[in-house]
Amino acid sequence: MLKKKSAKKPNDDFELYDLRVTTMPLARGKKMGCNHPVGSYFELSGENLKLGQKTFPIYSLAAILPLLPAMQRQVQDNDWMSTDHIIACPDPNCGGRFQITRIGKRKFQYSKTTLTKRRK
Repeated sequence: MLKKKSAKKPNDDFELYDLRVTTMPLARGKKMGCNHPVGSYFELSGENLKLGQKTFPIYSLAAILPLLPAMQRQVQDNDWMSTDHIIACPDPNCGGRFQITRIGKRKFQYSKTTLTKRRK
């Protein structure tokens, strides 16, 4: 009797960091020009942004959003994304700054996050 080979599924796990973006104290000598009070924050878990009952200025959010997927991933120690975590408000007249902090790590599965098939 021939035994069937068990088709072991390849591991399709990957990890992403959960992030918190917090408004920091003003840059020295600058005034707040936008509506982002110090200490306000939002969190990113996977692809989900959580604002809760807080508000966050759309222009600052637009400047920060492109950086977040890269900040969610593990990078090499010498990559600038591993150290540069303070982002300035895009309004040049505003002293607002935002700190991106990793607050946890979450495991995902490729097969549950996309409908695209892997290329071989």
